[in-house]
Amino acid sequence: MAGNGESSLARAGQFVWLTARALEQRRFAYHFLDGGADPVETALAAYAGADGGFGHALEPDLRGPVSQPLHTAHALRVLETIGRCRGPRVERVCRYLTEVSAKDGALPAVHPSQRGYPAAPFVPVVDDPPSELLATGPVVGVLHRNEVWHAWLFRATDFCWAAVESLETSHPYEVQAAVAFLDGVPDRARARAAADRLGRLVRSQKLVVLDPSRREEVPVAPGYAPGEHHFAYDYARDPQSLARGWFTDEEMARSLDFLAAEQREDGGWPVRWRVWAPGTGLEARPIVTIEALLTLRAYGREIG
Repeated sequence: MAGNGESSLARAGQFVWLTARALEQRRFAYHFLDGGADPVETALAAYAGADGGFGHALEPDLRGPVSQPLHTAHALRVLETIGRCRGPRVERVCRYLTEVSAKDGALPAVHPSQRGYPAAPFVPVVDDPPSELLATGPVVGVLHRNEVWHAWLFRATDFCWAAVESLETSHPYEVQAAVAFLDGVPDRARARAAADRLGRLVRSQKLVVLDPSRREEVPVAPGYAPGEHHFAYDYARDPQSLARGWFTDEEMARSLDFLAAEQREDGGWPVRWRVWAPGTGLEARPIVTIEALLTLRAYGREIG
């Protein structure tokens, strides 16, 4: 980790104040400077749509004002981290999810309303998109974890179970979505069994770099950017995650050492996926930086 004697947190703070959107500034203050939850929720509300979903490039790779499932999943994660994933706002979200779901009751990665607005080339916009675990898993997981009950959840939960338990091949972002589902779903015994199977798949298909010093030896998933590897901490963001059981203590420690060392001279962490427009990389780096700090702190690493 490069630095000039300042703590990791102090340097990250300078990066956030210099480069971040108001939402990430408020999130940084909440998580690391004893800031309040109200300013975070107020900043997040700027991305809300009249339909109950979220848009306005909350996820930087999808531009434009329209609500999208990926934006809405991001919003729910933010609300969860500040203890606000409940109440009328979340009820409106669930109505939005019902409206944009496919015929099987689950979510497409990108709703066709995105057409006409800029989007990353690796996020195709089609007229009749299928449901995807990538979009549905994180939403179902966070709603269950926060004891939100809505009719939309029944079919969406069934979809996620079927998708997770039938996986024979996968890719890292889909696995992360599966973990997000399994970490929140109420049937913990079934979730543990599914997670055990998924962890074996991740290791056998080399979807994780177990030794960061030899990451060049691990192939990147098809369609991913050069160097877009995934590490143990990408799956087990918190030691309570079911994915933590996939890795030995030594493997986990190596990945966290690597994560800590990835902090750049400017105080921020890098974006590993393909940056297709200048603004998207600028907006994503503070998000990635906050997530890195939260992961390191969750594992008891000293950040400042």
